[in-house]
Amino acid sequence: MIRTLFIALILTAVSLAVSAQEKPLSQAEYVKMLYAAQNDPAARTTLIDALRRRGIDFPVTDGLRSLTRSKSGNDDELRRTLDQADRRRVNPTATKLPGEIETAALLEKTRRNTLEAISEMPDFVVKQQIQRSAAFAGTGNFRNLDKLIVAVSYRSSGAEEYKLLAINGVPQQQSESRSSYEQAGGTSSTGEFVTVLSTIFKPESETEFNLVDTDILRNRPTVVFDFTVDRDRARQQITIGDTITQSTVTGIKGRIWIDREKSRVLRIESEATGIPEDFPAKSARRTIDYDWAEIAGEKYLLPLAADVRLTVRERKDVYELRNLIRFTNYQKFGSDVIIGPEDSEPVREEKP
Repeated sequence: MIRTLFIALILTAVSLAVSAQEKPLSQAEYVKMLYAAQNDPAARTTLIDALRRRGIDFPVTDGLRSLTRSKSGNDDELRRTLDQADRRRVNPTATKLPGEIETAALLEKTRRNTLEAISEMPDFVVKQQIQRSAAFAGTGNFRNLDKLIVAVSYRSSGAEEYKLLAINGVPQQQSESRSSYEQAGGTSSTGEFVTVLSTIFKPESETEFNLVDTDILRNRPTVVFDFTVDRDRARQQITIGDTITQSTVTGIKGRIWIDREKSRVLRIESEATGIPEDFPAKSARRTIDYDWAEIAGEKYLLPLAADVRLTVRERKDVYELRNLIRFTNYQKFGSDVIIGPEDSEPVREEKP
C-alpha cells in the first residue's frame, strides 16, 4: 500500500515480464489459440494473457482483425489486446513495463495531477455529436437509431447542463437546458468531464490498481492499469425507463491508460459492478478518450470521444444500446454553440 499525507492508493504490482524462455506468439500459434478460445472462456483468458505476457512477432493485418472479430464473437477486449501487442511489437522501447518504484510514482503523480486539474477546471461550453444505435447483444451489428447534437455547459462547481439542439438534423427550437439530454428519449449519459476521474482518484474511493500492460495511445507512451472501486464508494447510478424509471447504484471496475511522461489519464474504460439480478440493465460500460483542448488560450485535458453501451433485456430479447459521442468546439462559458456542416457527418469510433 502506498501512503501519502492524506491518500491511500492500493497498488497490486503484477509482474508481466517476458521470461527469456518464452518467445513471442507466432501468427500460426495465435490463430490456433483463437480457434480454441471460441467457446472456452478459460482458453480465451489464456490467449489474452499470452498476448500481454509474450507479445507477437507478426504484423496485425485487417484480415487478421476480421478473423479475430468473427471467431471471438466481436470480443472487444481480445481485439484491443491484439492491437496493443502489435503496437508493442513496433515500438518495444516505449512499451517496456515500468518497475515497481516507477509504477508507484506514476500512480501517485497521476492522482495529484488529476485532482489538481479537476479543481482548476474552467467554466466552458462544448458541443456533443451523439450517434445512437442498437444491436442484438453479442452480435456487434449495430443499427443507427438517431443522431443528436447537444450543447453542454460545464461550471467549475461540477454542474453540467445539457441543451438538445437537433435530432437527425432537425433543430429543437424549444429545447431548454437540463441536467441531462434524457428529453430526447432513449439512452443518455453524463459525467464524462469530471465524475468518472474523480471517482477513481479521490482518496475516499480507496481504489485498487493493478498494473497490466503498456500501450501507445495517439502516439503517446502509456501505462495501463486495471482498477476497482467498490459499490459503497463509487455510488454510480444507472437509470432505466422513459415514463416509469428504475434506478440502481453500482460499483465500477475497468482500465485506465496513463501518459507515461505527463502522468495524465488519456483513456478510461469502465464497467458497472454489482448490478442487481432483477434490474433491466444487465451491463453498463463506458470508454472515454481524453485529449488536449484549448479554451481562452489555455490548454486543458478534456474528453475527446466516448463510447457508452448499455445491455438491456426486453421480454425474451437482449439488446445492446450504444452511444458514440464526439466532443467538439470547446469554448469559454457563455459562447454560442452553433450547428455546422460537420454535424451532418457520421460519428466515428475513436481509434488509438
